Amino acid sequence: MFELGEERQALKEAAAEAAGSILGPYCKDDDHSETFRRELFSALGEQGFCGIPTPESLGGLGLGYLDYSIVLEEIARVSASYAVTVAVNGLPQVILGEFGTEDQNQKYVPGLAAGELLGAFALSEPGSGSDAVSLSTTAVRDGDSYVLNGTKFWITHGSYADVYVVMARTGEEGSSGVSAFLVDGDSPGLSFGKKEEKMGLRASPTVEVVLEDVRVPVSNRVGAEGQGFQVAMSALDSGRITIGATAVGISQASLDVAASYACVREQFGRPIIQFQGVGFMLADMARRVECSRLLVHKAAWLRDAGKPYSPVAAMAKCTATDDCVAVSTDAVQVLGGYGYTREYPVERYMRDAKVMQIVEGTNQIQRLVIARHLQKIYAV
Repeated sequence: MFELGEERQALKEAAAEAAGSILGPYCKDDDHSETFRRELFSALGEQGFCGIPTPESLGGLGLGYLDYSIVLEEIARVSASYAVTVAVNGLPQVILGEFGTEDQNQKYVPGLAAGELLGAFALSEPGSGSDAVSLSTTAVRDGDSYVLNGTKFWITHGSYADVYVVMARTGEEGSSGVSAFLVDGDSPGLSFGKKEEKMGLRASPTVEVVLEDVRVPVSNRVGAEGQGFQVAMSALDSGRITIGATAVGISQASLDVAASYACVREQFGRPIIQFQGVGFMLADMARRVECSRLLVHKAAWLRDAGKPYSPVAAMAKCTATDDCVAVSTDAVQVLGGYGYTREYPVERYMRDAKVMQIVEGTNQIQRLVIARHLQKIYAV
C-alpha cells in the first residue's frame, strides 16, 4: 500500500483503536440480537469520527474524503453496521454543506458531527428503489409550510434518527418535480412501520418511515423547489465512496482472519497456507483488497481535489463491493467448517458483504453510470 503520511497514519491508528475499544466488545452479541446502541455511535462522535469532512467551523474535523475513507475502513474492520451508521449520518452533513442555508447548517450540522444527533436519508419507497425518479411521496405547499404524505422503505436509522432528509414530489412527474426537506424525528404525523429482519448489518436498524400530514416549514426545504433529485444524486455520489470504503474494511477483516488461520491450521503436517489451493486463494483475496482500496482512494482524492469523480466513484463502489463478497466468501472457505459457525466472525463478514452490492445504488446501476460515461468519451 502507498505511504499514507504521518498524519493520516495517525488518524488510521486512532480510528482502529477507537473502533476496537468502543465497538469490539459488542459486535457478536449485537449481531445476534439485532441491537443498535446509540451510545456507541455517540462515543465515536466524541472521538471526532462522525464529522470527518465537515468544516471545523461546524464542529467537524475539516478533513477530506480520503481521510474519511481511511476512518470508515477501520471502523468497518470491526463493525460494518456502525461504519454504515457513520456514513449515513454523514449524508445530511454533506447535503447541507452543498445545498443548505446558514441557518440549516447551524441548527443541525454541529450536533450531527459530534454524534449528538443522528441523521437519516429517506429516498427509497416500496415502488421506487433504483428508479428513484418515480417516487410518489408528496409535499404540498400550504402557506409557510409543506404537508408531506407517503411511505419510505429501507431507511437506515428509521425511528432512531433526529433528522431525516426526505425526498418528496412537489411538482410534475420526473426528476424536476422532486424537492428535499429536513424532517425532525419528533414531527407530528411521522411514524414508523416494521423493522426489517436482515441477513446482515443486523446492528444497523432499517425501518419503514411513514409520513401522514407531516407539516414542514418552508425554511426546512433544502435547496430550491424541484432541486431534490440533484440533492439526492449528489449525496449518493459521495455515498458510493463511503460504501466502497466500508466494503474494503470488511474485505480486510476477512483477509486478516483467513490468513492468520491458514498460518496456524495444519493438515498433513504443515500449515494450510503452504498448500497451493489455499495459498492462491489468499493471494487473490489480498490482490482484491489492495485493488479495491486504491480505487476507493482515487475516487476520494478526485473529490477532494474538486475534479469530476462520479464515474470513478461508481467504479470504486462496484469493484470494492463485488470484491468484498468474493473475499468474505473465500474467507469462509479457508476456515472450512469453522468458517460456517459463529465461533469465527467470517460468517458475519460474509452476510454483511452482500448488501454492499445493493445500497447507494445497486451495482447494476453503477455499471449503467460507467457505461454512460464511456459513451460520452467514445461516441463520435
